Amino acid sequence: MQRYTRRAVLGLIGTASISALLAACGGGQATPTPAPQPSPTSAPAQQPSPTPTTAAAPTPTVVATQPKKTLRVGFAISKSGPYAAGAGITIYPNYVLWAKDVNDAGGIKLSDGVYTVELIEYDDQSSPEEAIKAIQRLVNQDKVDLLLPPWGTAMNLAVAPVFHQLGYPQLGVANLSDKTPELVKQWPGYFSFLGTSSQYSEAVADLLSDLVNQGKIGKKVALIYVDDAFGLELSEAARKKFKATGFELVYDQGYPLGTTDFQPILTDIKQRQPDAFVACSYPADTLTLPEAAMVVDFNPPVFLTAVGTAFPVYIGKFGQNAEGVMGLGGIDPKAPGLMDYYKRHKEVTGQDPDRWGSPVCYASLQVLQQALERVGKVDRQAVAREVATGSFQTIIGTVKLEGNIYYGNWLLGQWQNGEFLALWPKNKAAATPIVPKPAWKK
Repeated sequence: MQRYTRRAVLGLIGTASISALLAACGGGQATPTPAPQPSPTSAPAQQPSPTPTTAAAPTPTVVATQPKKTLRVGFAISKSGPYAAGAGITIYPNYVLWAKDVNDAGGIKLSDGVYTVELIEYDDQSSPEEAIKAIQRLVNQDKVDLLLPPWGTAMNLAVAPVFHQLGYPQLGVANLSDKTPELVKQWPGYFSFLGTSSQYSEAVADLLSDLVNQGKIGKKVALIYVDDAFGLELSEAARKKFKATGFELVYDQGYPLGTTDFQPILTDIKQRQPDAFVACSYPADTLTLPEAAMVVDFNPPVFLTAVGTAFPVYIGKFGQNAEGVMGLGGIDPKAPGLMDYYKRHKEVTGQDPDRWGSPVCYASLQVLQQALERVGKVDRQAVAREVATGSFQTIIGTVKLEGNIYYGNWLLGQWQNGEFLALWPKNKAAATPIVPKPAWKK
């Protein structure tokens, strides 16, 4: 186990970033590293922030307002294994940034005083079993006040019963699932800030239908999906919507988690001449598929991949070949306050956030903080009720959940001129789709 104060936590982001990028660019699993071992000593004491040289000498009033209590916030996150790429880009940096922002602003204000945030973490090794053990350890041994969720639908679903049993709200971000409306009846503290699988799958079908109506594409779709909870749910919802809207599925197959060679799959798909290629993919897959497509010369009018398309490493890896590729997420650079977040994220963590889940993750932490401050104490059930019913001001705008789910996100985007711009919902679009996609540049 490792414990991090406001100052110590920032040094860790480089390690997570490198691990994530290597896992993503390699198209397979990152080299596993052992989970951090529990520290035999107590948590390091909070160090006072240095006084800037340009500031006036401290006065008794300033000293008196400094936070003197600690809010222990724990989480298990994938820093090794196949989920490390997504966790290291979308989730972990935002935990670090939020803790720094909170502490730099003076802390979290509760009825009995002001608290600084101390992060306590474990590597779940992309294993649901390890994540469950880590969550139990954080609560029973480390005595954390709050828990933050892991990355990925499968991981969030695995730990959800444990969060519920231990009485901690779970403000999930990377947990797309159509099961959420039913799960929240069983687990009132379970939340989803990215929406549901059907919401995104229906958006894909609606966008393609719009392109058909404009005469830009035909109705042949090739669908592939990673064979885990995320891929199965997303593809099932997409399949239903495609059939309901008159699309012909010329290919519909899953592939095992960790697949690295997509050339045989894309060669088969190419022969079927689809108008749109849709992959319910994870980051490593998303970053490997374009390479395979270039090798076999597969360039359909619509090339849409899922998680990882909105990652900064995508444009960094493919450059001009990212142009026209669609995926989940997207942003509107004109949204108030959003680009300030992107700038601050880069300055603090040393890496760019993605253009989908990253700002939503940070917004979920703002919601957690505001709910906690409204309750005024670490009453986890009361905090969960406030999250479920309250309205919150965040970097993505006003957040109001419906049935523990936030439905107000941008759903689909496309790389255009170096930015991943929102295409759907159409009434919130930041750009018009470029279709057909430009040819790959070899």
